[in-house]
Amino acid sequence: MTRDEWIEEFAREIGIEPPTREEIDALLDLAAEAAHSSERTAAPLACWLAGRSGMSLGRLKKVAEGVGER
Repeated sequence: MTRDEWIEEFAREIGIEPPTREEIDALLDLAAEAAHSSERTAAPLACWLAGRSGMSLGRLKKVAEGVGER
């Protein structure tokens, strides 16, 4: 099973639409920023926080970049 197949099935099982290609790219960029600015385990947690925040992925990436600069 590919990543995209897994994500699509997981989304279906939890009753939401899977992310678009653009959203996937933005989430992976956010995860990379978190992982490279701190411990790797920050990446999935940052994405979980992003999902709860209601903020745009572009804004979240800028916030993450700012946190990584500190």
